[in-house]
Amino acid sequence: MATTLLVLALSSAGTTEPEPYKELPHAQPQRADHHQPQAPRDLPPKSGPHDPYDVDDPTIGNLDADLLEAVQAAASDARDDGVPMSVTSGWRSREQQQRLFDEAVDEYGSEEEALRWVSTPDTSAHVTGGAVDLGPTDAMSWLSQHGSDYGLCQTFANEAWHYELATTPGGECPEMLPDGSSRS
Repeated sequence: MATTLLVLALSSAGTTEPEPYKELPHAQPQRADHHQPQAPRDLPPKSGPHDPYDVDDPTIGNLDADLLEAVQAAASDARDDGVPMSVTSGWRSREQQQRLFDEAVDEYGSEEEALRWVSTPDTSAHVTGGAVDLGPTDAMSWLSQHGSDYGLCQTFANEAWHYELATTPGGECPEMLPDGSSRS
């Protein structure tokens, strides 16, 4: 039942796990400490999973530098544990976020219900580069156990894939919000 709900939730949020999942190649990882902050690049988002080391991809390169560093460190350690990790969604332009919100309103029938799953551009941490959706399922499980070691915390109880920097590395994550509407 829980697996079915997770699959339905992933499908509803538009962050489905690719089938079959393949680990992304990254022969020369570029660590976040080499990442230079820059103005957001509003290029068309690439579909599919994003390599957390591909800072030339706007979805990755426009993330907050501290968040990027934490995600890269977690992805490296998860890989060492045999768990591949990818970013299914990271930075989003305001236009992309608005499109996702509008689609959610159409799908759920009201703004109130849509806000449980998709934030507006004014409230989305993705628009500021402060949130990542991570996958696949094994990576979400790994992060639920180890994310706080990097300061990464699952923010919403209904989104096992959504992580933000919400504590210091090794600290305790705050209590999850029930869903995105709790922040709006």
